[in-house]
Amino acid sequence: MEEIVKKKVKIPSLVAVKKFAELLSLPVTDVIKELMKNKILATINDEIDYDTAAVIASDLGFETEVDLETMGTGAMTLEQLDETLKKEKESGKNLRHRPPVVTILGHVDHGKTTLLDTIRKTSVVEKEAGGITQHISAYQVKKKGEIITFVDTPGHEAFSAMRERGVSLADIAILVVAADDGVRPQTEEVINYLKEKKIPMVVAINKIDKPNANIQKVKQELADREIVIEEWGGNVVSAEISAKQNIGIDELLDMILLVAEVEDLKADYRRLPLGVVIESRLDPKKGNIATVLVRTGTLKEGQDVIAGTIVGRVRRLEDFKGRQMKEAGPSTPVTVIGLDDSPNMNDVLQGMADLKSARAAQKDFGTVGNGVKKFDSQTMLKSIEDQSINKLNIVLKTDVQGSLEAVEQILGTIKSDEVGINYVKQGVGDITESDVKLGQTSEAVIFGFNSQPTTVAKRLAEMSGVEIKTYRVIYELVEEIKKRLEKMIPEEIVRTDRGKLKVLAVFKTGKGDMIVGGKVTTGKMANGENIEVIRGEKNLGRGKLSNLQQNKINVDEVKEGNECGITFLGEVKIKEGDVLVCFHEEIVKKTL
Repeated sequence: MEEIVKKKVKIPSLVAVKKFAELLSLPVTDVIKELMKNKILATINDEIDYDTAAVIASDLGFETEVDLETMGTGAMTLEQLDETLKKEKESGKNLRHRPPVVTILGHVDHGKTTLLDTIRKTSVVEKEAGGITQHISAYQVKKKGEIITFVDTPGHEAFSAMRERGVSLADIAILVVAADDGVRPQTEEVINYLKEKKIPMVVAINKIDKPNANIQKVKQELADREIVIEEWGGNVVSAEISAKQNIGIDELLDMILLVAEVEDLKADYRRLPLGVVIESRLDPKKGNIATVLVRTGTLKEGQDVIAGTIVGRVRRLEDFKGRQMKEAGPSTPVTVIGLDDSPNMNDVLQGMADLKSARAAQKDFGTVGNGVKKFDSQTMLKSIEDQSINKLNIVLKTDVQGSLEAVEQILGTIKSDEVGINYVKQGVGDITESDVKLGQTSEAVIFGFNSQPTTVAKRLAEMSGVEIKTYRVIYELVEEIKKRLEKMIPEEIVRTDRGKLKVLAVFKTGKGDMIVGGKVTTGKMANGENIEVIRGEKNLGRGKLSNLQQNKINVDEVKEGNECGITFLGEVKIKEGDVLVCFHEEIVKKTL
């Protein structure tokens, strides 16, 4: 039987139903019917997001992909950048050699940072008088006339987030293993990641100057994990080094160039630039500064750009030493000055034809792109440290990135050991049907700050019972979340012991009640309070003191040293010699 090949269609991140039908070459009524089957009520002018469109297209026999060409009307994601780079490589058009981008990975304390420092101090492109100042978290070295770009990623949040998302910033990884310690858990984690993503590696066996160094043991441990170095008949190159003593660094750089040659790294220098923000800050003198690693194209001074949702014109470009540059090609780390605001790490910087296009892209920016944070495991663990606490699931959407950060910051000040916020999703732009679906499956409340639900999302929320709350004042939003968290805090029962009585006689044993007499040994017995029955060391249970008499007269309390009679309500059968503990319980409602 012949296999049916699905027709492939490209769909933008947000598309009107009418346009969507045109892309599928189907009558708009067919598309609306299919949407209704999926419980989505949309008119021909309503917009649906990519996730919804992809499901409908699949049901109608199509295969979909995000239309990267229309990404000028929104922010490009890391995944889309990765896809663009792959397609560029496959096309083979206008490609020229580019320097390799290298990162150093390995277990903590195995010398990653020391190695970076040693390479930087001894091999940086040109030595400066008075030593080198590292201005940014990436730099370049020159070896045999070839340039190598190093990205300082040990423990770097940008890299961790990329690793979670399966996107690689580097072309080659140096796997550092200490000769005196061998393969450790973090080393294994890195090995698994590099193997899974097929990232070429160079093994650097560090600390060979240590008296207890055992290089052969390290090689054996690596071989056990299918990392077989060349001298053992494998295909992984290695270098034996001491980062501290500056031994073997030259050989390591040679190995990197060897691997880079095999990889045949190329890029299109003539296209509009695409890069990744690896650092971002506000400089008191220079304004908003972003450190960008250019991935393809050439970034030039005076160029209009958009980074995530932030636009601007490049006023000045600086290299890793802080020197002015006129342009930066592929694999070049560069400081960009001139953006309207500080972008986020991992935002994709795109060169635009003009500032008007950039502003339009910023305005049209919807729910796709890096404005949406898909929380990785590290962030999730950080926000919910104790898995036993009650969590309020929320989807948070705001108008711009700055608002998102402001709301996050204020909510971050709410501290509690018993309740916490679980961000199912955070993003910038309108509240769409995908947000509502996510809210439904995760039982989350959708909060919008200066962000409104689309018509389709509003209908879907009403049908599926998902709550959407929108605000124009940040503190009103925060107060609402605080109130909900306070309702979730378990009530605390505070117990106060009043006194003890030793039972001297049992006068009546009824069904569910007893009358007993005894002497108050400590504190006092109080009418209407709780009673606990103790026999020897054993707690037999509890009941209620419903009537208290002293000298056959009803009283409210009887103090220490006095005898009294009590009516006990409860199932426990009291005997002579038992001790009755009188105590008060109060339910206390906690606040944040």
